[in-house]
Amino acid sequence: MKPPPFRYVAAESLANALALKVEHGDDARFLAGGQSLIPAMNFRLAQPAVLVDVNPLRDLDYVRVVDDGALRIGALTRTRTLEREALVAERQPLVHEAVPHVAHPQIRNRGTLGGNLAHADPASELPAVLLALGARLRAQSSRGERWIEAQDFFVGVFTTALRSDEMLVEVEWPALPPRTGTCFMEVARRRGDYAMMGVAAVVTLDDDGACANAALAYCNAGATPVRSAGAAQALVGARTDEQRIRDAAAAAERDLDPSGNVHASKAFQRHLAGVLTRRALQTAHARARR
Repeated sequence: MKPPPFRYVAAESLANALALKVEHGDDARFLAGGQSLIPAMNFRLAQPAVLVDVNPLRDLDYVRVVDDGALRIGALTRTRTLEREALVAERQPLVHEAVPHVAHPQIRNRGTLGGNLAHADPASELPAVLLALGARLRAQSSRGERWIEAQDFFVGVFTTALRSDEMLVEVEWPALPPRTGTCFMEVARRRGDYAMMGVAAVVTLDDDGACANAALAYCNAGATPVRSAGAAQALVGARTDEQRIRDAAAAAERDLDPSGNVHASKAFQRHLAGVLTRRALQTAHARARR
């Protein structure tokens, strides 16, 4: 299939890209990896009049650590870089573990972090990871920049808090506290398919081995990535044993309200959430203890 006619412009700089977005408004879309946008155009689900190619903006392709230990990743960083970069594996093992579940190698070679998050597919892995880790995102426009917390960024299906003249330029992942373990798990019909259910788990232990903090975020569990506060709270304040993990898994099943689909009913998705929560928490807790 071929997309409807459009004008193609290669951005010369970030300022140039943002100026073009101001000029054309909602009629313009940024083109990064194109792994979601181009298929949507082919199916006439998106019909931008102007494509602003931001691939020349190499300054937005980086992975670096800042003074407080947080990891900052540019929006044009390829998903494949997240999979192979040693800094990501060392500083943010949850990101490193989740990335191989993103589609197929060919797509990860072209797809970008910023494009994945701005697309805001609730079945995608990285938005859930972003939410579990409490990351924040930097948006830029011709008027200036602003930071958006992960919990405020995803508004609905394929909808974010980005304004019509803004571009996502950077993601900051906060440094993990000591004695923190993480785990990502999902169930899909085939490797590379969208997950029927996925969970990102983070567990932090105090000096005595009790759970000081926990976070659980799910993909394909609603119109946006979803956190289960009840499941996480079931762990905090005491030593994590098998019963507490089972209580957290049961709380996740109660908290979540997935929509169900042709591959998995709502009841089965809830069941998967419970099973994955239990397994992910067992692994995250064991990693935190190490």
